[in-house]
Amino acid sequence: MSAISSSGTAGQTLREDDPNRLFRGRSLAMSAALIVIAIIALIPLWAIFAGTFQDGIRLMREGLNLSIDFEQAGFYNYRLLFSAESGNYFRWFGNSLMVTGIQTVLTLFISAFVAYGFAKYEFRFKSSLFVLVIVLMTVPLEMMMLPLFQQTNAMGLQNTHVALFLPFLASAITIFFFRQYLAGIPTEIIEAGRVDGVSEFGIFFRLVLPLMKPAMAAMAILNGMMAWNAFLWPLLVLRSNELFTLPIGLSSLLSPYGNNYNLLIIGAFFSLFPILILFLLFQRFFISGMTAGAVKG
Repeated sequence: MSAISSSGTAGQTLREDDPNRLFRGRSLAMSAALIVIAIIALIPLWAIFAGTFQDGIRLMREGLNLSIDFEQAGFYNYRLLFSAESGNYFRWFGNSLMVTGIQTVLTLFISAFVAYGFAKYEFRFKSSLFVLVIVLMTVPLEMMMLPLFQQTNAMGLQNTHVALFLPFLASAITIFFFRQYLAGIPTEIIEAGRVDGVSEFGIFFRLVLPLMKPAMAAMAILNGMMAWNAFLWPLLVLRSNELFTLPIGLSSLLSPYGNNYNLLIIGAFFSLFPILILFLLFQRFFISGMTAGAVKG
Protein backbone atom coordinates (compact mmCIF):
# COMPACT_ATOMS: atom_id res chain seq x y z
CA MET A 1 0.00 0.00 0.00
CA SER A 2 2.86 2.19 0.92
CA ALA A 3 4.61 1.34 -2.39
CA ILE A 4 1.48 2.15 -4.36
CA SER A 5 1.22 5.44 -2.54
CA SER A 6 4.87 6.21 -3.19
CA SER A 7 4.52 5.31 -6.89
CA GLY A 8 1.43 7.45 -7.19
CA THR A 9 3.22 10.42 -5.59
CA ALA A 10 6.20 10.04 -7.91
CA GLY A 11 3.91 9.84 -10.97
CA GLN A 12 2.04 12.92 -9.82
CA THR A 13 5.35 14.80 -9.32
CA LEU A 14 6.49 13.75 -12.79
CA ARG A 15 3.23 15.00 -14.31
CA GLU A 16 3.61 18.31 -12.45
CA ASP A 17 7.17 18.67 -13.78
CA ASP A 18 6.19 17.93 -17.38
CA PRO A 19 4.92 21.45 -18.19
CA ASN A 20 8.11 22.95 -16.78
CA ARG A 21 10.28 20.55 -18.77
CA LEU A 22 8.26 21.29 -21.88
CA PHE A 23 8.64 25.03 -21.28
CA ARG A 24 12.40 24.69 -20.71
CA GLY A 25 12.70 22.59 -23.85
CA ARG A 26 10.87 25.17 -25.93
CA SER A 27 12.98 27.96 -24.41
CA LEU A 28 16.19 26.13 -25.32
CA ALA A 29 14.94 25.50 -28.85
CA MET A 30 13.95 29.15 -29.21
CA SER A 31 17.30 30.31 -27.86
CA ALA A 32 19.17 28.03 -30.25
CA ALA A 33 17.10 29.29 -33.19
CA LEU A 34 17.72 32.93 -32.23
CA ILE A 35 21.47 32.30 -31.90
CA VAL A 36 21.54 30.76 -35.40
CA ILE A 37 19.57 33.72 -36.83
CA ALA A 38 21.89 36.18 -35.08
CA ILE A 39 24.97 34.45 -36.51
CA ILE A 40 23.47 34.52 -40.02
CA ALA A 41 22.62 38.22 -39.62
CA LEU A 42 26.16 39.04 -38.48
CA ILE A 43 27.88 37.22 -41.36
CA PRO A 44 27.71 40.22 -43.78
CA LEU A 45 29.09 42.52 -41.07
CA TRP A 46 31.96 40.12 -40.41
CA ALA A 47 32.62 39.83 -44.15
CA ILE A 48 32.98 43.63 -44.43
CA PHE A 49 35.26 43.69 -41.36
CA ALA A 50 37.41 40.91 -42.85
CA GLY A 51 37.53 42.84 -46.12
CA THR A 52 39.19 45.82 -44.42
CA PHE A 53 42.34 43.68 -44.05
CA GLN A 54 42.50 42.74 -47.74
CA ASP A 55 43.81 44.45 -50.83
CA GLY A 56 40.98 46.35 -52.50
CA ILE A 57 41.65 45.29 -56.10
CA ARG A 58 41.94 41.64 -55.14
CA LEU A 59 38.82 41.96 -53.00
CA MET A 60 36.80 43.28 -55.94
CA ARG A 61 38.14 40.52 -58.18
CA GLU A 62 37.54 37.61 -55.78
CA GLY A 63 34.64 38.97 -53.72
CA LEU A 64 34.11 39.15 -49.96
CA ASN A 65 35.08 36.18 -47.82
CA LEU A 66 35.01 35.44 -44.12
CA SER A 67 38.72 34.85 -43.55
CA ILE A 68 41.17 37.53 -42.44
CA ASP A 69 44.44 37.40 -44.38
CA PHE A 70 46.93 39.77 -42.76
CA GLU A 71 49.53 38.92 -45.42
CA GLN A 72 47.55 40.73 -48.13
CA ALA A 73 47.04 44.27 -46.85
CA GLY A 74 47.25 43.97 -43.07
CA PHE A 75 46.48 47.33 -41.52
CA TYR A 76 47.34 49.27 -44.70
CA ASN A 77 43.69 50.28 -45.26
CA TYR A 78 43.45 51.62 -41.67
CA ARG A 79 46.66 53.64 -42.09
CA LEU A 80 45.34 54.94 -45.42
CA LEU A 81 42.10 56.12 -43.80
CA PHE A 82 43.92 58.22 -41.20
CA SER A 83 46.54 59.63 -43.58
CA ALA A 84 46.49 62.60 -45.92
CA GLU A 85 45.76 60.20 -48.80
CA SER A 86 42.20 59.77 -47.54
CA GLY A 87 41.42 63.21 -49.02
CA ASN A 88 38.04 64.58 -48.00
CA TYR A 89 36.80 61.42 -46.26
CA PHE A 90 36.45 62.97 -42.80
CA ARG A 91 34.93 66.13 -44.32
CA TRP A 92 32.27 63.90 -45.95
CA PHE A 93 31.84 62.10 -42.64
CA GLY A 94 31.31 65.42 -40.83
CA ASN A 95 28.88 66.62 -43.50
CA SER A 96 26.80 63.46 -43.08
CA LEU A 97 26.81 63.82 -39.29
CA MET A 98 25.67 67.44 -39.50
CA VAL A 99 22.92 66.85 -42.09
CA THR A 100 21.67 63.70 -40.35
CA GLY A 101 21.59 65.39 -36.94
CA ILE A 102 19.77 68.51 -38.16
CA GLN A 103 17.31 66.57 -40.30
CA THR A 104 16.51 64.03 -37.58
CA VAL A 105 15.96 66.58 -34.78
CA LEU A 106 13.85 68.95 -36.90
CA THR A 107 11.83 66.12 -38.44
CA LEU A 108 10.98 64.70 -35.01
CA PHE A 109 9.99 68.10 -33.63
CA ILE A 110 7.88 69.24 -36.62
CA SER A 111 6.25 65.84 -37.12
CA ALA A 112 5.38 65.61 -33.41
CA PHE A 113 3.81 69.06 -33.55
CA VAL A 114 1.68 68.16 -36.59
CA ALA A 115 0.71 64.77 -35.17
CA TYR A 116 -0.36 66.38 -31.89
CA GLY A 117 -2.77 68.59 -33.84
CA PHE A 118 -4.24 65.59 -35.64
CA ALA A 119 -4.57 63.55 -32.43
CA LYS A 120 -5.92 66.07 -29.90
CA TYR A 121 -7.54 68.95 -31.80
CA GLU A 122 -10.73 69.22 -33.84
CA PHE A 123 -10.74 71.40 -36.96
CA ARG A 124 -12.30 71.50 -40.41
CA PHE A 125 -11.03 69.03 -43.02
CA LYS A 126 -9.09 67.17 -40.32
CA SER A 127 -10.01 63.73 -41.70
CA SER A 128 -9.32 64.76 -45.30
CA LEU A 129 -5.92 66.17 -44.39
CA PHE A 130 -4.98 63.02 -42.47
CA VAL A 131 -6.02 60.90 -45.45
CA LEU A 132 -3.66 63.08 -47.52
CA VAL A 133 -0.86 62.26 -45.09
CA ILE A 134 -1.59 58.54 -45.52
CA VAL A 135 -1.60 58.93 -49.30
CA LEU A 136 1.77 60.69 -49.17
CA MET A 137 3.18 57.64 -47.41
CA THR A 138 2.50 55.60 -50.54
CA VAL A 139 4.19 58.00 -52.98
CA PRO A 140 7.77 56.91 -53.74
CA LEU A 141 10.49 59.51 -53.44
CA GLU A 142 11.48 59.06 -57.08
CA MET A 143 8.11 60.51 -58.19
CA MET A 144 8.73 63.70 -56.19
CA MET A 145 12.33 64.20 -57.30
CA LEU A 146 11.62 66.50 -60.27
CA PRO A 147 9.23 68.94 -58.49
CA LEU A 148 11.49 69.01 -55.44
CA PHE A 149 14.49 69.71 -57.63
CA GLN A 150 12.67 72.55 -59.39
CA GLN A 151 11.53 74.07 -56.07
CA THR A 152 14.96 73.98 -54.44
CA ASN A 153 16.49 75.34 -57.65
CA ALA A 154 13.98 78.23 -57.68
CA MET A 155 14.86 78.95 -54.04
CA GLY A 156 18.57 79.06 -54.87
CA LEU A 157 19.36 76.12 -52.60
CA GLN A 158 21.11 73.90 -55.12
CA ASN A 159 24.52 72.68 -53.99
CA THR A 160 23.75 73.50 -50.33
CA HIS A 161 23.20 71.28 -47.31
CA VAL A 162 19.90 73.03 -46.59
CA ALA A 163 18.47 71.51 -49.77
CA LEU A 164 19.26 68.03 -48.42
CA PHE A 165 16.93 68.18 -45.40
CA LEU A 166 14.46 71.03 -46.05
CA PRO A 167 12.05 69.01 -48.28
CA PHE A 168 11.87 66.15 -45.75
CA LEU A 169 11.28 67.93 -42.45
CA ALA A 170 7.58 66.94 -42.39
CA SER A 171 7.77 63.17 -42.73
CA ALA A 172 4.40 61.51 -43.52
CA ILE A 173 5.44 58.21 -41.93
CA THR A 174 6.62 59.93 -38.74
CA ILE A 175 3.46 62.05 -38.52
CA PHE A 176 1.30 58.94 -38.91
CA PHE A 177 3.29 57.02 -36.29
CA PHE A 178 3.21 59.89 -33.77
CA ARG A 179 -0.50 60.45 -34.32
CA GLN A 180 -1.20 56.78 -33.53
CA TYR A 181 0.96 57.01 -30.42
CA LEU A 182 -0.61 60.27 -29.19
CA ALA A 183 -4.11 58.87 -29.66
CA GLY A 184 -3.32 56.51 -26.78
CA ILE A 185 -2.41 59.32 -24.36
CA PRO A 186 -5.40 60.21 -22.13
CA THR A 187 -7.00 63.53 -23.02
CA GLU A 188 -7.57 64.09 -19.28
CA ILE A 189 -3.89 64.97 -18.92
CA ILE A 190 -4.28 67.77 -21.44
CA GLU A 191 -7.52 68.95 -19.84
CA ALA A 192 -5.85 69.02 -16.43
CA GLY A 193 -3.09 71.21 -17.85
CA ARG A 194 -5.65 73.64 -19.23
CA VAL A 195 -7.45 73.76 -15.89
CA ASP A 196 -4.12 74.62 -14.21
CA GLY A 197 -3.68 77.52 -16.63
CA VAL A 198 -0.91 76.03 -18.75
CA SER A 199 -0.80 77.44 -22.29
CA GLU A 200 -1.33 75.17 -25.30
CA PHE A 201 2.38 75.31 -26.16
CA GLY A 202 3.19 74.63 -22.50
CA ILE A 203 0.96 71.55 -22.51
CA PHE A 204 2.74 70.23 -25.59
CA PHE A 205 6.28 70.88 -24.36
CA ARG A 206 5.81 70.15 -20.63
CA LEU A 207 3.18 67.39 -20.60
CA VAL A 208 2.93 65.69 -24.00
CA LEU A 209 6.51 65.74 -25.28
CA PRO A 210 7.98 63.90 -22.23
CA LEU A 211 5.41 61.13 -22.71
CA MET A 212 6.59 60.65 -26.30
CA LYS A 213 10.13 59.50 -25.43
CA PRO A 214 9.68 55.88 -26.64
CA ALA A 215 8.06 57.01 -29.91
CA MET A 216 10.73 59.69 -30.37
CA ALA A 217 13.51 57.15 -29.85
CA ALA A 218 12.01 54.72 -32.36
CA MET A 219 11.56 57.41 -35.01
CA ALA A 220 14.99 58.90 -34.27
CA ILE A 221 16.59 55.60 -35.25
CA LEU A 222 14.53 55.19 -38.42
CA ASN A 223 14.81 58.83 -39.56
CA GLY A 224 18.49 58.96 -38.66
CA MET A 225 19.17 55.80 -40.64
CA MET A 226 17.31 57.12 -43.71
CA ALA A 227 19.11 60.48 -43.58
CA TRP A 228 22.52 58.88 -43.08
CA ASN A 229 22.08 56.44 -45.99
CA ALA A 230 20.38 58.91 -48.38
CA PHE A 231 22.01 58.71 -51.79
CA LEU A 232 19.79 59.65 -54.75
CA TRP A 233 18.62 63.08 -53.54
CA PRO A 234 22.08 64.26 -52.38
CA LEU A 235 23.45 63.02 -55.72
CA LEU A 236 21.02 65.33 -57.55
CA VAL A 237 21.54 68.37 -55.32
CA LEU A 238 25.24 68.47 -54.50
CA ARG A 239 27.99 69.48 -56.92
CA SER A 240 31.03 70.40 -54.81
CA ASN A 241 33.30 67.67 -53.53
CA GLU A 242 33.70 69.52 -50.22
CA LEU A 243 29.92 69.44 -49.64
CA PHE A 244 29.45 65.74 -50.41
CA THR A 245 27.88 63.52 -47.79
CA LEU A 246 29.55 60.20 -47.04
CA PRO A 247 27.57 57.97 -49.49
CA ILE A 248 28.17 60.41 -52.35
CA GLY A 249 31.81 60.88 -51.40
CA LEU A 250 32.44 57.13 -51.28
CA SER A 251 30.78 56.67 -54.66
CA SER A 252 33.11 59.34 -56.11
CA LEU A 253 36.05 57.05 -55.30
CA LEU A 254 34.97 54.99 -58.31
CA SER A 255 35.65 57.00 -61.44
CA PRO A 256 36.88 56.50 -65.03
CA TYR A 257 40.24 57.92 -63.90
CA GLY A 258 40.86 55.33 -61.21
CA ASN A 259 39.18 53.41 -58.41
CA ASN A 260 40.31 53.65 -54.80
CA TYR A 261 38.95 50.34 -53.56
CA ASN A 262 41.12 50.32 -50.42
CA LEU A 263 39.65 53.57 -49.10
CA LEU A 264 36.17 52.56 -50.27
CA ILE A 265 36.05 49.34 -48.21
CA ILE A 266 37.50 50.83 -45.03
CA GLY A 267 35.39 53.98 -45.42
CA ALA A 268 32.22 51.96 -45.89
CA PHE A 269 33.05 49.92 -42.79
CA PHE A 270 33.48 53.01 -40.61
CA SER A 271 30.24 54.50 -41.95
CA LEU A 272 28.37 51.78 -40.02
CA PHE A 273 29.34 53.12 -36.61
CA PRO A 274 27.15 56.26 -36.28
CA ILE A 275 23.91 54.33 -36.89
CA LEU A 276 25.13 51.52 -34.64
CA ILE A 277 25.82 54.00 -31.84
CA LEU A 278 22.44 55.68 -32.38
CA PHE A 279 20.69 52.32 -32.08
CA LEU A 280 22.60 51.38 -28.93
CA LEU A 281 21.69 54.72 -27.32
CA PHE A 282 17.96 54.35 -27.95
CA GLN A 283 17.50 50.59 -28.09
CA ARG A 284 15.74 50.38 -24.71
CA PHE A 285 13.02 52.68 -26.04
CA PHE A 286 12.93 51.23 -29.55
CA ILE A 287 10.79 48.11 -29.00
CA SER A 288 8.34 49.80 -26.60
CA GLY A 289 7.99 52.78 -28.93
CA MET A 290 7.39 50.66 -32.03
CA THR A 291 4.85 48.36 -30.36
CA ALA A 292 3.00 51.22 -28.65
CA GLY A 293 2.71 53.17 -31.89
CA ALA A 294 1.54 50.06 -33.70
CA VAL A 295 -1.37 49.15 -31.40
CA LYS A 296 -2.69 52.50 -30.22
CA GLY A 297 -5.10 54.60 -32.20
